[in-house]
Amino acid sequence: MGAEELAQAVWRHWAIENGLHWCLDVIFREDNSRLREDHGPQNFALLLKLALNLLRSSPYQAKKSMRMRRKRAGRDDEALAELLGMSPI
Repeated sequence: MGAEELAQAVWRHWAIENGLHWCLDVIFREDNSRLREDHGPQNFALLLKLALNLLRSSPYQAKKSMRMRRKRAGRDDEALAELLGMSPI
């Protein structure tokens, strides 16, 4: 692997990492989290990534922004049930 290929591989890796962290911060305001002790930060980060993956994989409101999808799931029980793959209550 030459220097060019290595540089491209590193760039692609960091583009993916930065995209994930940008989404978590913008959509869920992860940087504002007050969790600092024990396993709280890791556990909460895992839950945020799970929620982000559910929002990304859900076909409902595919043309809406991720932030709007999250807000809709938070306000509408039927939308949340659909997001989780459950039948509405």
